[in-house]
Amino acid sequence: MTEIDTEVQPQATYTTLEVARLLGMAVRSVQLMVDRGDLQAWRTPGGHRRITGESLRAWIERSRSAPAHSESRRRSHRPVRVLLIEDSSHFQQLVRLLVQQHFPQIQLHVADDGISGLVSFGQLQPDLLIVDIVLPGIDGASMIMGLRNHALIGDCGLIVLTALNDQERSEYAHALHGVTVVHKPDLVRELPGLIERMLGARLAAAPEAAVNPASAPARRRAAATATLQS
Repeated sequence: MTEIDTEVQPQATYTTLEVARLLGMAVRSVQLMVDRGDLQAWRTPGGHRRITGESLRAWIERSRSAPAHSESRRRSHRPVRVLLIEDSSHFQQLVRLLVQQHFPQIQLHVADDGISGLVSFGQLQPDLLIVDIVLPGIDGASMIMGLRNHALIGDCGLIVLTALNDQERSEYAHALHGVTVVHKPDLVRELPGLIERMLGARLAAAPEAAVNPASAPARRRAAATATLQS
């Protein structure tokens, strides 16, 4: 049992500030989780949210759920999984095309916002996480810090995508320390090599992912896109 498990009592109620501190998130992100129905809450006469400990425990369990088999056994019997958390459809498609072109053995999963991405991370237990630093629902910095605080990252690789320049991303320095960051204008040139470097032997050993029948045209489009953007 982890420290957060002992802190969260199913019969208790918590303020949004208390939940934010427990999960390593911004208060606004917790409020959005309540509004989405990810956490159950009621309001005081003064309009303040009170989150049930039972729903908080349930959310934590969902976010970190994993198969009972050992990590090595689990990974050896499935394709390599990469989770992309990115709200821009343009960059979703660009990453998808690059993966199809260079790494047919990779199974790519996409989440549109940070909260659903965090839940998907716990459910999928991917080999590599690629995440935008600015996201709706919960910003990428808060999500990365939350994963680190609760040891959900494990040995998963991490690549951060951003359109922010060096000065603009300085406010996220605490979350980006020691993390590989790709500036979005350099994505086509840098991302394939980084994926190869981070996943290494897993790519060589993994079975090929199930491929969409349209994958061959998609790979040709990816090559054309990469040529245009490089």
